[in-house]
Amino acid sequence: MRLYTPAFLLLCLSHALFSASFNMMIPELPAYLTHLGGGEHKGLIIALFTLTAGISRPFSGKLADTVGRLPVMFVGTFACVACSLLYPQLAFVSGFLVLRFFHGFSTGFKPTGSSAYVADIVPPGRLGEAMGILGICFSIGVSASPPLGSWLVKHYHGDPNPMFYASAAVALGSVLILLNLKETLPQKIPFRFSLLKVSRDDIFDPLAIPAAITMIFCYFGYGVILTLVPDLSDHLGISNRGTFFTLFTLSSVATRFMAGKVSDQWGRVPVLKISAIVIGASMLTFAIADAPYLLYIASILYGLGNGIFAPSINAWTVDLGEPERKGRALATMYIALEMAIGGGAAIAGWYFANDIANMPAVFYFSAAMSFCGFIYLTARRV
Repeated sequence: MRLYTPAFLLLCLSHALFSASFNMMIPELPAYLTHLGGGEHKGLIIALFTLTAGISRPFSGKLADTVGRLPVMFVGTFACVACSLLYPQLAFVSGFLVLRFFHGFSTGFKPTGSSAYVADIVPPGRLGEAMGILGICFSIGVSASPPLGSWLVKHYHGDPNPMFYASAAVALGSVLILLNLKETLPQKIPFRFSLLKVSRDDIFDPLAIPAAITMIFCYFGYGVILTLVPDLSDHLGISNRGTFFTLFTLSSVATRFMAGKVSDQWGRVPVLKISAIVIGASMLTFAIADAPYLLYIASILYGLGNGIFAPSINAWTVDLGEPERKGRALATMYIALEMAIGGGAAIAGWYFANDIANMPAVFYFSAAMSFCGFIYLTARRV
């Protein structure tokens, strides 16, 4: 069973375009919301997005294990297309916040379906490596699109609408690629509305709880970064708010492929412990950043830590769960991801309150959360 099959490569390309679509606009959204008159709601930009993603995870996990992987991925990518097209039409604070809520369905569905699809088609002994490659493709979209989004806004004299339309076009490209893939779920059933009824058993996979707890500790800082780094970039005189994403992603890509392989050989937990330390160190660097070079160092450190963490936590989740219920296990882990990012974003926006003097304390707290993740992994019996 080969790793680099046409199906795997097409899925990776679709995943890159999907991530590029919604990450393209992230650096510009705080300024856009301020322009609309909602600057005090910056924390909700990410929090609402992740709230919906978290709510939708039980549904996406259940549907991925019943209706199929591809339908779940289609729902996610179509949500990106629709919401991106609607941003210019709902150019007022309440409309924007409603769209952020519904846009979260994209990440509630697409990554769950993609991860389950990969687990179906790759050799079990190379799952960590495969998750690393999928993560690299996601990171390529994260890296390439934010500078493009910022450039489009500047090129059109502050008008964000071309950026929104470009986001929709990129998401549509992801949809078209998915049309060339075949379903991998062996015994899928037709969709019926009763499948949208989820029980407690559908929401959480108890076997995946250790991965979920680790995710909450180590990914809290990502919500903080998404909320505060655009303002920190402005404060330090960095003209392109997408610079952080480029540095973060390049360093993340540099480690993801290796980290996935290492986790296949050494085990998931030892690799995750290393990542928790590196992520904590990056948060401390963000806290003391009073010059552009320190922000760049923090960005690179966070990328390294995230690149080690992401493929390992995905593979560990699949390892912990039941083989026939991969979607449920992954959904449990992704719910924790949304809780971490959304909680980090909400707390950061609330405590920051557009006062740069409040920013370091949020990053120090994020560092403490990551170090708690290291302690949890150390104390847990593997």
